[in-house]
Amino acid sequence: MRYQGLTDFLTTGGKALAKGPVAMIFVEDLVEVESTIQHHQNAGFAQLLVFAPDALELPDAVEAKIHRIPYGLAREGALEHAVNKIIDAAPGTWLYYCYNAEYLFHPFCETRSIGELLAFHTEERRGGVLTYVVDLYADDLGQFPNAVALDHAYLDKSGYYALGRLDADGNPLDRQLDFFGGLRWRFEEHIPTARRKIDRISIFQAKKGLKLRTDRTFNDEEYNTYACPWHNNITVAIASFRTAKALKTNSGSTFEIPTFKWHNSTQFKWTSQQLLDFGLMEPGQWF
Repeated sequence: MRYQGLTDFLTTGGKALAKGPVAMIFVEDLVEVESTIQHHQNAGFAQLLVFAPDALELPDAVEAKIHRIPYGLAREGALEHAVNKIIDAAPGTWLYYCYNAEYLFHPFCETRSIGELLAFHTEERRGGVLTYVVDLYADDLGQFPNAVALDHAYLDKSGYYALGRLDADGNPLDRQLDFFGGLRWRFEEHIPTARRKIDRISIFQAKKGLKLRTDRTFNDEEYNTYACPWHNNITVAIASFRTAKALKTNSGSTFEIPTFKWHNSTQFKWTSQQLLDFGLMEPGQWF
């Protein structure tokens, strides 16, 4: 279904938010939009909201299964604005957000749906799911100049690390870490400092007063934690071409990067087990 804009959706299509989980896909460009939609449909989301420019063309069969909302991301804070509007309209519903050319993986996703994961996570009284954004990149930038190639995707198998997260007064925040690695670490000279983290709370349960902040954390600090006080919880991963795509389409960096491959590159198998083996997500107590 297609809407006139976000206000129109909230006015006439709000019933789509009644039962989750609901995925929000924000379309920055026209790269791999259809595959992103298909991937998240297969993951088991009840509804998909696709925030996209008018230039995007999709097959009628795809359009029929999504809620398409005309939306631009050029202005500062556009994503946070849309996410917070959806939060306000959907208290109690599990929500997820990503960009095009990003693909969610959770432990055992080949045999268990995102709904099953969130049912367990809810039982553990958790409101958010820590997500690692794992950079993907094409192996041959001559053949794939925008660095996007699903069948030739590589990732870094090591080089990830975490630092303690501090509050405004310089004190450590309980059970919060800033995570780094991948292309944002290897090519950090081309990445603004504020955008070098690879962690995101991409899956969360909406509630009254909850707000997504510009640094991709929430105003409820418990949502930003990697685990509850008594044991580790489920974490998930988003396999993302977004950083590679940006580095190769930005005139300030594209000519300085002939390849993204290095000695720690390995081909991405598109399986949850590979990400589990590399420690890029974990099942917590969910076996």
